[in-house]
Amino acid sequence: MDNPTIDFSTFIFSLGSAALIHLGETPNPQTQKIEKNVEQAKQNIDLLTLLKEKTKGNLTEDEAKLIDNMLHALKMKYVEEASHEKKD
Repeated sequence: MDNPTIDFSTFIFSLGSAALIHLGETPNPQTQKIEKNVEQAKQNIDLLTLLKEKTKGNLTEDEAKLIDNMLHALKMKYVEEASHEKKD
């Protein structure tokens, strides 16, 4: 069995997918259950932000757009979920 190629984009998608799982947007692939953990999601978002800062000027245009779009979507969802948690 061949392992899939890991590149910057797949790494970004991996971190983004983990954040979506923690935000309750996608079931956990191991349990097939929705398992929210907003703090874990924030940690993944912070990792993506750190990667964006540390790789600035070294990314292709497509990679830069990918990380920007991923971060924007995740931050919007995080704000929504965090505000719901405060109300509960």
